Amino acid sequence: MKFSPCIDQCTYDGTHCEGCGRSHQEIAETKKMVMALVNFVQTQEYENPDDFVNAVGQSVLKKLKKAAAGK
Repeated sequence: MKFSPCIDQCTYDGTHCEGCGRSHQEIAETKKMVMALVNFVQTQEYENPDDFVNAVGQSVLKKLKKAAAGK
């Protein structure tokens, strides 16, 4: 499945958003994950949240590549 970001044309009927095509469950879980990261950054009082977000993104990609390679 390919990720499809929000395009600000949200719908709430049925099981999937008509705007982005993602399931409402996926959207809700993504929102929870993002808010957890926001709360973490605020708790840590990072002065450079951009660096944190970039580092987390790179870490996720690295772990996905290792998992795909069977490591």
